Amino acid sequence: MAIIDFPGPPAPNGYSHTVVLAPGSRLVYISGQVPIDADGKVPEGWADQTRLTFRNVEAALAAGGAGWGDVIKLTYFVTATSELPAIRSIRDEFVDTARPPASSLVQVAGLFRPDLLIEIEAVAAVPA
Repeated sequence: MAIIDFPGPPAPNGYSHTVVLAPGSRLVYISGQVPIDADGKVPEGWADQTRLTFRNVEAALAAGGAGWGDVIKLTYFVTATSELPAIRSIRDEFVDTARPPASSLVQVAGLFRPDLLIEIEAVAAVPA
């Protein structure tokens, strides 16, 4: 993965504007993961929901033969942007902060269940 800087927008905080795949990489797409554990339980609060969501993304990555170092794009769907500092702090426990993936965050009116606060999609590029 190569990260490319370009003139224009300010330097990103905790993500990359542009990520380029290495030739021959295999892409792994992770559908939106939510904070539901194996028993169907949803933790309360932003921190616990965010951490479980990242763990669920991690499990999906592993199932696809990828890991956090392979992630090139994250997309967040959140019910409130006020918790962005907490989300970023927890994200930094998982991603390579020296080479962060490209990211998008979208505030939504709600997710498919009213008790869910966050959903995360990922794209990984596994080297050939």
